[in-house]
Amino acid sequence: MLYIDTPRWPAHGRLFAHLISDVSAAELHAFAELIGVPPRAFERDHYDVTAERAQVAVWLGARPVPSRVIVERLVAAGLRRPRHLSDSRGKKKPGQPLFP
Repeated sequence: MLYIDTPRWPAHGRLFAHLISDVSAAELHAFAELIGVPPRAFERDHYDVTAERAQVAVWLGARPVPSRVIVERLVAAGLRRPRHLSDSRGKKKPGQPLFP
């Protein structure tokens, strides 16, 4: 299942939401590509999604949930990727597996 919180996180003059999967990184990446979210928007275990793309995500089946549920679902699924396990900027390095 895919989940998205309310776009309320400001950056670059826009509001962003967090998009996650509680199934797999593969499901998350495929859905992000489907809705036109660029790979650079991936951050450790979620995608930062513009408010416009968040509407498309919900329309295509992502379940809207409060922000706290995003973290709860990632932890429960064993997909939470803490910052200290990522490189210094929190981005995936080329050739690095998404989830060791």
